[in-house]
Amino acid sequence: MIIQDVINHLEDFAPLAYAEDFDNVGLLVGDKNAKLTGVLVTLDTLEAVVDEAITNNCNLIVSFHPIIFKGLKKLTGKTYVERTVQKAIKNDIAIYAIHTALDNHVNGVNDMICDQLGLLNRKILIPQSETIKKLTTYVPKVEAENLRQAIFNIGAGTIGNYSNCSFNIEGVGTYMGNQNSNPTKGIKGKTHFEEETQISVTFTKHLEARVLAALFENHSYEEVAYEITTLENNNQNIGMGMVGVLEKPMSETDFFNFLKTKMNTECIRHSKFINKPIQKIAVLGGSGSFAIQAAKSANADVYVTSDLKYHDFFSAENSIVLADIGHYESEQYTKNGLVAHLTKKISNFAIVLSTTNTNPVKYF
Repeated sequence: MIIQDVINHLEDFAPLAYAEDFDNVGLLVGDKNAKLTGVLVTLDTLEAVVDEAITNNCNLIVSFHPIIFKGLKKLTGKTYVERTVQKAIKNDIAIYAIHTALDNHVNGVNDMICDQLGLLNRKILIPQSETIKKLTTYVPKVEAENLRQAIFNIGAGTIGNYSNCSFNIEGVGTYMGNQNSNPTKGIKGKTHFEEETQISVTFTKHLEARVLAALFENHSYEEVAYEITTLENNNQNIGMGMVGVLEKPMSETDFFNFLKTKMNTECIRHSKFINKPIQKIAVLGGSGSFAIQAAKSANADVYVTSDLKYHDFFSAENSIVLADIGHYESEQYTKNGLVAHLTKKISNFAIVLSTTNTNPVKYF
């Protein structure tokens, strides 16, 4: 295998098309065509993590957070970022970051938090918009079924729990080729009438190139008529945060003791308790102050996240309990999920879970 093979597995799982615009995801350091020796999975890439990769003979580090976030203007070893990148380059180790592509995945970071808490009936807290597209095309009636199946086979036409979804209208199409045309049906210079099927099918945006390739490969016309539009529909499988329910309600005190245990955290900063049973939980791994209102709108009893500022806690307004469990603590199980996924896909190479604790925050 080569490094690109691992990247393909990662991007099939969490396409980079759904990463946030501000993010820096993908292959940050290294040669995608290098032969793979092993994969080390970590939350953060630091010098100690690169040393761990060297010890384990892994020439690819799959990191949740990107070590290069802002532009690097120098590589002098002055900062921890520069030293980490230098050491990786010197030892021919590639670094790949997945970050918000996994944050926004239905089985990503927030789903892993829900797993820890045993939440049921999970839904995306803030679904992404403008990630669903629609293809409309016109194909000779006799070719319609073959084209539909080709597009379905790459994942288009999936709506929630349903696949092979399309809408079809039969009619008559007309065209006339000029002297430079080479029509597959009809005669150039003469208007041709063809029984056609109009096919409309939706797909998620990361599939666009593959949808178009399937369209052109399975359509007989020299010039294929088609339209692609971006829909305003929210994507219920892509987005930030998640909301679910506990099997049974708990008191606030019991829930916070449960939360400390399940999320392995020494300290929880929180807004004041409001003396109501806790059952509906909103979660968002990493910095989540921007989703407080969404958690309140979802009627969550508690919102579990991190990096809340002093004034953020006022936003609870006696309608929700805000729980800041720490940035590292909220995302710590992400690397376990990535290891589990890659181990299923790649059985003949070492997939190593980093044992380096990269949490920069200490408690006294």
